[in-house]
Amino acid sequence: MNVGSVRTGGAASVTSSADVRPSVTTRAAADLGERLAAAWGSWGPTMTRNARRVAFVSDRHGTPEVFVQDVVVDGELPEPVRIALSDDPVIRVSWSSDGEWLAVAIATDGGVKQQVWVVRPDGTDAAQIAGSRYQHAELGPWSRSGHRVVITLPSTEPDQPARSYLVDPVSGDRDDLAVGELIHILDLSVEERLVVLSDGQRGQEFVVVVDRLTDESHALFADDPDGSAEIAFLRPSPASETSPLVAYVATEAGLPRRGLVAQPVGPHGWRGTPRRIIERADAELEYLDADDAGRTLLLVWNVDGRSELDLINMHDASRTPVPDLPGYVVTDPVLSRDGRSVLLAVEGPTRPRELWRLDTNALTWSRVTDVPVLPDATLVEPTLERFGARDGLELTGWLYRAVEPAPSAAEADPVAGAVPPGRAALVHLHGGPESQERPTFSPQHQALAAAGVTVFAPNIRGSSGYGHEFVHADDLGLRWNALADVVDCARFLVSNGYADRSRVAVEGRSYGGYATLASLAFTPDVFAAGVAVCGMSDFATFYRDTEPWIAAAAATKYGHPVDDAALLDSLSPMRAIDDVTAPLLVVHGELDTNVPIGEAHQVVAALRDRSHDVEYLELEGEGHEYRRASSRAMLVRRMVEFVASRLG
Repeated sequence: MNVGSVRTGGAASVTSSADVRPSVTTRAAADLGERLAAAWGSWGPTMTRNARRVAFVSDRHGTPEVFVQDVVVDGELPEPVRIALSDDPVIRVSWSSDGEWLAVAIATDGGVKQQVWVVRPDGTDAAQIAGSRYQHAELGPWSRSGHRVVITLPSTEPDQPARSYLVDPVSGDRDDLAVGELIHILDLSVEERLVVLSDGQRGQEFVVVVDRLTDESHALFADDPDGSAEIAFLRPSPASETSPLVAYVATEAGLPRRGLVAQPVGPHGWRGTPRRIIERADAELEYLDADDAGRTLLLVWNVDGRSELDLINMHDASRTPVPDLPGYVVTDPVLSRDGRSVLLAVEGPTRPRELWRLDTNALTWSRVTDVPVLPDATLVEPTLERFGARDGLELTGWLYRAVEPAPSAAEADPVAGAVPPGRAALVHLHGGPESQERPTFSPQHQALAAAGVTVFAPNIRGSSGYGHEFVHADDLGLRWNALADVVDCARFLVSNGYADRSRVAVEGRSYGGYATLASLAFTPDVFAAGVAVCGMSDFATFYRDTEPWIAAAAATKYGHPVDDAALLDSLSPMRAIDDVTAPLLVVHGELDTNVPIGEAHQVVAALRDRSHDVEYLELEGEGHEYRRASSRAMLVRRMVEFVASRLG
């Protein structure tokens, strides 16, 4: 089916953004968005055993690649060395415990499926050990010796299990490790006898310990409390424990919010009494790491979207909050094997991701990677807003207030397509739905604010970061309540004077793209325009066409494609696509097999059949995540011009 005249330009539609000449303000905002999209970052650090060298991922040349450099505490930052493997984007890198190898996950052709490569830290002996265009491969942890790395191959057909292997990077030989429906390997004991893995569907992940010697597996928690767990690892027990090992788990099992639980474990399925180490009523435990001895634990808390760090000494049970975090949001924290330093990525609304080092004794910070020069422009610091949904549930969102243009620009800006400041707004919906909107670096939000459009990025029910009940408050038939939250976000903007009722747009990606389409189809009188990025439009076709392992995991969140077919049909925007009245921009990656591209094609075709105002942008060489800076820049420009022209 031909849904667009050109793959990256989209648009044989009734009305195009090109039909209205962008105003001076809109052009400047789109230019700013492009420059911000080119502002590269660094993330995903992994250290050598002595913590003196770091490998990480950076898109400083436009596409995510692996870089290696020394960690310099005092003095000029060294130039990182690029490790060339493939033209495809890098997703993750992991340094072996013995320092001899890097394992690298790569997005095959830029799409959803991944390959796993191994390479020496100097760039030699590179080899692909798993994954292809037809088989997704997941990179797991290295063994503690560093001689083998874990890979997991999800099912390629419905009802087939996933299989995990230990792979020798030199020979490529594989040893069977574990089999399960939706397994992810989390850790191995030093002698590789015990395997810690997670299994289960979305929101119901549980942790299992497999004894390879006896070929037995046991749930980590004997009483199987309600709640999921996705982070767990083994360390030697503190002196106060009688067991040889303790599994430290970041879990919400039996807790209102995710906290830290210690579970003594041993061979032959032995388990001691679990202990709650720390939990917070105002935060969720997001990241967890430990030194090799199990003496020091690193905890990263999510507090209304901002990050806070703690260091826990397990020998005396003391807790040390870490001061002066050099940014709002932390990702990918790594504690050194001796516990003396931490490397992590940090970012905020006005700065892209960069790597910093924490000295855990002095509690001082030093920058590890260089940063790009940003455009000389006003960037918005969002504020966290709280408001009540129609049923009284408290919701939050980050508000990026529109930037008022300079008087000279406003006077020269009488052209159609200009957006008067403070009068128009856009509701941005994150994906997941279990993701969370946080104060991170967003070229899209900044460019729209520069165009005179206030951006409100809420965490509607179903978002993570607010506890077990909140993240499950949109499961199955409760999804209608989440869609009502979207309408309540528009009401919040109008009632607080951020936008006229007739000038509110809605936009989202992935699940947020679905919620955008649903909002336009089921409540067509609320929003004046929409932008749906890689969103589902019909649950039946989504389940039919997505990857088998994605479909298998999704049933607990959306509904079973057979057992809940009537519910899924009622929630599918395609059933009410003829009710859509607002102009719509549809965006999708050419290689997306998570939310397959047919979800976009059927929306565009249906709207064009009735000559509706719809534009289509297909991003060549991209999957579900848009990893190349050129693609992100194209998307930001197109979105700014579309939204400004429709709300002007």
